[in-house]
Amino acid sequence: MRQRRLMNQINVVPYIDVMLVLLVIFMVTAPMIQTGSIDVPSVGKSSDAPAEPVSVVVKADGSVALRDGAGDPRPMALDALVGELQALQSGARKRPVLIAGDKAARYEAIMQVMDRLQQAHIEQIGLLVQRGEAPRK
Repeated sequence: MRQRRLMNQINVVPYIDVMLVLLVIFMVTAPMIQTGSIDVPSVGKSSDAPAEPVSVVVKADGSVALRDGAGDPRPMALDALVGELQALQSGARKRPVLIAGDKAARYEAIMQVMDRLQQAHIEQIGLLVQRGEAPRK
């Protein structure tokens, strides 16, 4: 009587069959999946006009300046800037604060200014961006 020899190879045919069945199931059910939609709030017309924003300019060397309105930015120390912004926001209408970073400014300097303003409980902080071309690859 002959003895059976053990096979030392894995039979992958059943695994391939299972994978093909799963692939067919996913191909059939994928078009039936309904996509969800998100209701985002819309901006309505407000009778209350927003206050003129105050800009904090972060220059390439890390120094900061305050621009109130359309005038030239006034250079000042960060602590003096925070005190000035707190005085501007002390009224009933809080003026928004926009941080404008120079293109060559380090991101760390911009984040330090934003962190310092948040620690001083200054509300309505935003980043000022300039619309431009997308970078080429």
